[in-house]
Amino acid sequence: MKRVSLSVLGAVIGLLFFLPLLWVVTNSLRPGSETFAQLSPLSWRTFLELRPTLTNYSALLGGEIGRATVNSILVSAITVVVGLAVCASAAFGLAAFRFRGRGLVFAVVVLSFLVPFDAIAIPLSTMFRDWHLTNTFAGLVLPGIGNGMAIFLLRQFFLGIPGELVEAGRLDGLGWFGVFRWIYLPLSKPALIGAGLMLFLFQWQAYVWPLLIGTDARHILGPIALANLQGQNFTDYGLVFAGAVVLTVIPLVVIAGFQRYFVQSVSGTGLK
Repeated sequence: MKRVSLSVLGAVIGLLFFLPLLWVVTNSLRPGSETFAQLSPLSWRTFLELRPTLTNYSALLGGEIGRATVNSILVSAITVVVGLAVCASAAFGLAAFRFRGRGLVFAVVVLSFLVPFDAIAIPLSTMFRDWHLTNTFAGLVLPGIGNGMAIFLLRQFFLGIPGELVEAGRLDGLGWFGVFRWIYLPLSKPALIGAGLMLFLFQWQAYVWPLLIGTDARHILGPIALANLQGQNFTDYGLVFAGAVVLTVIPLVVIAGFQRYFVQSVSGTGLK
């Protein structure tokens, strides 16, 4: 009986979280003038639309947010590829080599992801302006490639790889780059995918940094374009909700596709 009650309670709580999302999706399929028409009183029509229309999506993707979404995908993809190369190399150095000050370097890495990025975004943007990196894709990508949390995750996974494999590789003539390329990376696919998801989400949901650095139409990212849909005197909430759905579905699909690898990366510590 207790288990049934807990299951029912969990289902009710899940439904309470799901209803606002359903409301957003439903209103993205309505004209903006009808967004709040069914809100009071609440009924099944509030959450379901019998005559859906894709007008909001067609108007959305043909406007600024269409380009911004493509920019977000491009920036996030570059961040993942370059960031994994940087973070995996740093994690390998911290896991495979013993040198004086290694603990201090690792402590700095841990401290780096405990400090909110928004706290350093403004002084960092001033530095990027001095380097003429505003309104460039390089300026949007660079802060995301050295992620302390990704380095931490990869290092912990690398530490679980048996030293005997490394010794065998060295005896077979592999250099340290060969050990990294042919032993560490193939055995760490779950950790690499988990770290890649962290880098992707960090870049995809970033708002303050793109607002400071990517200010022109060619370099604007999705969250900024979505915020720009809210005008000072008039807001088409149909477009806003459609934009929110588009910017939510893309990372949701990515996370759903790699979910099991992400769980393995967090729970696993290398070979047993």
